[in-house]
Amino acid sequence: MITIDIPGRDMITIEHLVLDYNGTVAEDGQLIDGVEERMRALKELVDIHVLTADTYGTVRAQCDPIGVHVETFPRAGAAECKLEIVQRLGSHVMCVGNGFNDVLMFDAADLSVAVLEKEGTYAGLIAHADIVTRSIVDAFDLLIRTDRMRATLRT
Repeated sequence: MITIDIPGRDMITIEHLVLDYNGTVAEDGQLIDGVEERMRALKELVDIHVLTADTYGTVRAQCDPIGVHVETFPRAGAAECKLEIVQRLGSHVMCVGNGFNDVLMFDAADLSVAVLEKEGTYAGLIAHADIVTRSIVDAFDLLIRTDRMRATLRT
């Protein structure tokens, strides 16, 4: 569990980290540099869930050795599938994503971070995000160096 005391706001507690796969933690089906080491460090503090339609068929080979939860779903209705998973987890959920199909899970999460990697970011997602970062590594580092998040979210 990660707890962040945000000045002027409620305390944020994160127990579940929900990650979109392609475009967020992976590029063309391969984990982005720096993701694996950060996932390994963070899985000691939070449950990590990687969600994907697995377009490239690589998610299990990339993520199973790390020891994180992988959930796949049909390509159709991805947004609703992601929402159901976040709702099933309950509270204390942080979501990280980049796409149109991440909007519903962002709205259901306690904290959401939009990332801008090579695939790009759906512009409309930004209005649903609490924080926007320029990379997935920066998003992970918010949880590793929580003072960054505290500075961004304080009132």
